[in-house]
Amino acid sequence: MPEAIVASKTPYAIDVKAGAIYWWCRCGRSETQPFCDGSHKGTDFTPVRFEAEKDGTVYFCGCKTTNTPPFCDGSHKAL
Repeated sequence: MPEAIVASKTPYAIDVKAGAIYWWCRCGRSETQPFCDGSHKGTDFTPVRFEAEKDGTVYFCGCKTTNTPPFCDGSHKAL
């Protein structure tokens, strides 16, 4: 599988709403980071579905190298 594009070397802090569904961009090509806009079409990448269990802030990975998609795990510190 090809490598994703690093969209950001820091996480995206996003306020989410309970029950809402979000699609995290895995490829790094989306113009609406950290969320998918369909830019992965024609690649081997697919977005990751995330349903918020409660209202609050979620730290979505921006570097696309996380081991816990779609969440930031600090992998960007090694870039």
